[in-house]
Amino acid sequence: MLENIPFNWFKKNLFNTWYNTILTIISVIFILWIGSRFLQWTLNIADGTVLQDNLKLFLVGTYPLKLIWRIYLSLAIITILTGISWGIISHKSHLFNKQNLTILSLISFITVILCLSLGLQTGLIIFGLLITIIITAFLSKKYLSKLNFLSSWLSLIWIITFFLVIWLIEGGLFFEPVRIDNFSGLLLTLLTSIISILICFPLGILLALGRQSQLPIIRWLSIGYIEIIRALPLIGILFMAQVMLPLILPPEVRPDRVIRAICGLIIFASAYLAENIRAGLQAIPKGQMEAAKALGLNTFFMLILIILPQAIKAVIPAIVGQFISLFKDTSLLAIVGLVDLLGISQSILANPKYIGKYAEVYLFIALIYWIFCYTMSLLSKKIENS
Repeated sequence: MLENIPFNWFKKNLFNTWYNTILTIISVIFILWIGSRFLQWTLNIADGTVLQDNLKLFLVGTYPLKLIWRIYLSLAIITILTGISWGIISHKSHLFNKQNLTILSLISFITVILCLSLGLQTGLIIFGLLITIIITAFLSKKYLSKLNFLSSWLSLIWIITFFLVIWLIEGGLFFEPVRIDNFSGLLLTLLTSIISILICFPLGILLALGRQSQLPIIRWLSIGYIEIIRALPLIGILFMAQVMLPLILPPEVRPDRVIRAICGLIIFASAYLAENIRAGLQAIPKGQMEAAKALGLNTFFMLILIILPQAIKAVIPAIVGQFISLFKDTSLLAIVGLVDLLGISQSILANPKYIGKYAEVYLFIALIYWIFCYTMSLLSKKIENS
């Protein structure tokens, strides 16, 4: 019976009608044609030296080479915590189910492509990180999954770990400090996007609640903020944060350029996020509020325990879509003078040695963006189904 499951799935989803059969055959031929052309380009035409020579610039930019051990230590911490989280979350299911095996196969395929483009050493590092995640997940599933309270604290652990990594990379206490304005490459992209997401989410909740408040002042201020910000382009907000803010503030209290960029991203994303959360609030039946009041809950506990959990879960796809959009919008930082992943790519292509290597560079950064965006999409599905 189990042997016929793949055949039945293909028959039901791909070959159930004559027109679906034709579309399946055409799609397979097109995918094979694209794949063969891409593989031929990767093996015979593409020049991987532009990626091999500038891999450090892509990932950490101009971060001091003598302090690069901090990046490796941070990567090790994140890798181990990823494995622990995987093991704890999958305590009620198989560690290597169909979805996880598909993801691992996809990662293995990407690793092979990176080996062809970036060299064997980079591929071995990625393979080593993958093995570390699997071993850590297996051990945590075996020994830590029995501690049920850990799954409830994973989000807080990740937030604490993020700030610990930032403290380590930026330097604190007895470590040599590194100015945040000196961050560049993928490091800057991740820093600005993660901090913006962490701050704009609670701010968006407050704006959504404020827009539905019974107090006229709070309601109209929230409406005014949301409508004005949504009517402005992000690039305009970033320019105002970078150019106009230093003109208003005195020199001794002017924030760094990266901090100003993060503020612009937060201001922009929180307005859109507020509308997503407001949609979730409106989807909650009024009977839920009446039942909460009948149980004697005040407004605060009614929102925290009854309304917001249901509202946020109802709009998880829209919220994660906004987070993905925010992550990709960080590419606009290159326009306002910050050297993010796109900015460092433009700097590399400006080198006469690598003129004309646009396909290799832009496909590589497109792959990086896709990996992070697809990861957020998978996590949202996991949260939505939990």
